[in-house]
Amino acid sequence: MKLTAIGTAGSFPGRGALASCYLIETEEDTPTRIILDLGSGALSPLQETIDTDRLSGIVLSHLHPDHCMDMTGLYVKHCFDPKFFNGDISDTGTIRTRTPVFAPAGAKERLARAYFTDPGKSPVANGGDDSDFSHAFEFNDIDHGSRHQIGSLTIEAFLVDHPVEAYALRITDAAGKVITYSGDSDECDNLVEAAKGADLFLCEAAFQEDRDTARGIHLTGKRAGRVAQNAEAAALVLTHIPIWTDCSIVRGEAAGEYRGPIELAKPGATWTV
Repeated sequence: MKLTAIGTAGSFPGRGALASCYLIETEEDTPTRIILDLGSGALSPLQETIDTDRLSGIVLSHLHPDHCMDMTGLYVKHCFDPKFFNGDISDTGTIRTRTPVFAPAGAKERLARAYFTDPGKSPVANGGDDSDFSHAFEFNDIDHGSRHQIGSLTIEAFLVDHPVEAYALRITDAAGKVITYSGDSDECDNLVEAAKGADLFLCEAAFQEDRDTARGIHLTGKRAGRVAQNAEAAALVLTHIPIWTDCSIVRGEAAGEYRGPIELAKPGATWTV
């Protein structure tokens, strides 16, 4: 599997990095291509990296805007691109299928609310869009312990500690290689289980020790390193670091707990497992 960081900023688009989005691709004759999250602003660099009409699936860890809001833009692209708008025909001449989306329950309604605008005094309101995300996407609910197959990739969801329903995602390819993505989470047993023996653990580290004392929201570098160590993950990549958090501090915190290799996620960076 190849992992590409598209958006890596924490909480909202930052300087030089847009919000959470990661592309995973396989190297088979018919490759599987999925994205993990599609946060604010990430659709722009994603289109520089891949043809979004060729995605095998989209997996949303949770429904905060910095992890899902650019789904509204992808909806517009998939509904109103002229090659689809008149007859829903792909550029290969076949009927376009809806892109599978795997997300917490209520994702379709959440995204439709975000996209919909009341027509107000518009004189042509009846000609507007009905904001039905089912036109472009096929929604599937994820839950703790659920397992879904997207092409050759198996996706397992683990409920983690965050103020809204949120999942860590364990992605396994046909060869048994594993990438775990924390989504947004504090330290918890389910996150350790999700990352157990992972070849690569992509983990948020939004908080700093001593400065950020709230629990049940985000990891510090120290707690991210401790989770990686307890899970015996082979490599740790820290991400979702907001502009007010010092990357070098959280990396140092993680290094105090985790004995394996540590990297900081940056847009465009790639890893192969």
